Amino acid sequence: MIAAPSSGSGKTTIARGLMALFTEKGYKVQPFKCGPDYIDTKFHEAVCGRPSVNLDTFMATPEHVRELFAHYAQEADVCVVEGMMGLFDGYDRDRGSSAEIAATLGLPVILVVDARSAAYSVAPLLQGFSSFRPDVHIAGVIFNKVGSERHYAMLRQVCDDLRLTCYGYLPKEQSLETGSRYLGLDFSETTESRELIGLLETHVEWQSLLRPNWEFAPSKLPVWTKQTPSVLVARNQESFSFLYQETIDRFREPRFFDPEQDVPSFDGIDLLYLPGGYPEKHLEALVENEACRKAIRAFAERGGRIVAECGGMMYLCRSIVTDTGDYPMCGVLPYSISACKADRRLSLGYRRFVLDGQEYRGHEFHYTQFFAEQSGKAEHLGETPPSITQVYNAKGEPVSTPVLKYKNVLASYTHLYQI
Repeated sequence: MIAAPSSGSGKTTIARGLMALFTEKGYKVQPFKCGPDYIDTKFHEAVCGRPSVNLDTFMATPEHVRELFAHYAQEADVCVVEGMMGLFDGYDRDRGSSAEIAATLGLPVILVVDARSAAYSVAPLLQGFSSFRPDVHIAGVIFNKVGSERHYAMLRQVCDDLRLTCYGYLPKEQSLETGSRYLGLDFSETTESRELIGLLETHVEWQSLLRPNWEFAPSKLPVWTKQTPSVLVARNQESFSFLYQETIDRFREPRFFDPEQDVPSFDGIDLLYLPGGYPEKHLEALVENEACRKAIRAFAERGGRIVAECGGMMYLCRSIVTDTGDYPMCGVLPYSISACKADRRLSLGYRRFVLDGQEYRGHEFHYTQFFAEQSGKAEHLGETPPSITQVYNAKGEPVSTPVLKYKNVLASYTHLYQI
């Protein structure tokens, strides 16, 4: 696991760079991501050539996380797990944290430490992280943003004094600063930098990372039963891209279509799945494909089963409003969504709710909001639509996130872990 004391330390850069380096060296690299993040996984897939898998101990049990890891790791030479936030940051203290996942799987942790403004002061930090949880093994350190060879020599001295393995460093380079866009990292740029790979080859003992004297050996691999319902999934690069790989893999023969270009056929389809993404970034294309929107509305009206999450729910609404206009969507749900800059408010966190005796878990991450309807037009932000069930956060506190139901349509801002 590649983790860090805090966000912004460089773990994404180093994790992604190591994935690219190992792949370039001919290894089959299976990437994983702690937590519900959909965006870092896009980077992982781009450099490894295989889908990245989320590991999350709020949305899944520890046993299920172990099964996931065993299932996707079985054909890989190297597994690289990118942590989230700080190593011990969870939804309730360290519950659900990267540390909990490392302990659940017995993974050695490589700590990425931003050393740009420190030298021997990193000693108490490393000592504290190494001893805080006995079941979390800090196997070593990679320093980031190191100013010079002399600076690195001082940092190595810290590791020598603490008897902690130092695997190397990345120098301070402006070109390695990862840009951000919208809700997260810009996964439209998927080509890994040769410079980053070269720096890791030069300054990091990457061969030693492949020999940690540790091996994940589950007693037996899980036997997964494929779901038999025929599912049609909306999927493209951005508008409908927030998918858990496990969700897709559990269906026997999933079919896919692009709402920006295709007109779906629902023959033999038991379920239409509209995942989240950035539909508000591609509204003109979605509007232009009117035949697709009409087909989806007709499917919903005749009782077709639909699960729509966040961006997928927005697509089912009457319209999406931006600073440039009002864009008609499918019209299945009688609401309009504001993506205007003035209305942006962050809604973020784990979510759970019970519906028809079944508990659903997931997470919420969006800036858009519901509009109120006046005279058939969306004119200002309004109250949240009524929910068919109460939604709670990870600590069991009620939140206002609605779960919407229309005929056989289930829609919400919540990204569900399993549908």
